[in-house]
Amino acid sequence: MVYMFLRNYVVAPAVNMVCRPTVIGLEHVPAHGPAILASNHLSVPDSIFMPVAVPRQVYFLAKSEYFNTPGIRGRIVAAFFKAINQIPMDRRGGSASAKSLSAGGQALAEGKLVGIYPEGTRSPDGRLYRGKIGVARLALETGAPVVPVAMIGTDTMQPLGSRFPDPRRARITTIFGAPMDFSHLMSQHGDHATLRRVTDEIMAAIAELSGQQTADVYAADHKRRLAEEKTSSFKAQAREVAQATRERGRSVTDAVSQQAGSLGARLHGRSHEETDEGGPAPTA
Repeated sequence: MVYMFLRNYVVAPAVNMVCRPTVIGLEHVPAHGPAILASNHLSVPDSIFMPVAVPRQVYFLAKSEYFNTPGIRGRIVAAFFKAINQIPMDRRGGSASAKSLSAGGQALAEGKLVGIYPEGTRSPDGRLYRGKIGVARLALETGAPVVPVAMIGTDTMQPLGSRFPDPRRARITTIFGAPMDFSHLMSQHGDHATLRRVTDEIMAAIAELSGQQTADVYAADHKRRLAEEKTSSFKAQAREVAQATRERGRSVTDAVSQQAGSLGARLHGRSHEETDEGGPAPTA
């Protein structure tokens, strides 16, 4: 109820008036019954523009961090996501992710519309990364059709690292493709090779709609490598600065030592000159 109120009377009117997004292929989204909306993920506004485009409520598999962040702010965020019926998605894989997917499967069994980002995280560079097999597992366990979705322009509106979107930067387009039916493969929902093949088919359909260049690696792995490279580069720069500082320190020390030695030599020479000019001391 909260979701539809916010969508119909707050978010959708504001988004449509300010951003004037384009929606293509909405007829491919079933008016009733279960379906999986599988979308690329470019930026935070994806989770605003795609639900706004669909008249039905979309139950998103949202990352679990939204629900378990400590502190007052974390509790407020968690309460908001629960109020709009979002489903916590544990992205660590294994049994934790399977439990999250079962919640998505339950929503589909109840005839709901479930949204998922198969890449698992936002693209760091605009490319479409390898999909995780959770989307295929949902499709094969429930028999729900998969509607490929392409979000275009959201990464320009709010580039990675930006705190707020700027509607002046881009016009947003949401494209819904023809539903993909994998119900004939339901008996193979436990076969990893089948899940991988179905996931790749879904990602290929998304790529065709979005026109993105594809990358055959997981986005999370690529982000991890980028972070490691950045850390390694920072450490190398820190070592270079430390080495340069030590070298400058040695140079200063050598220069001071040379100056001290030169000054000492001059003082020593002057002392001898004064002694020579005075001559030997008189005797009684």
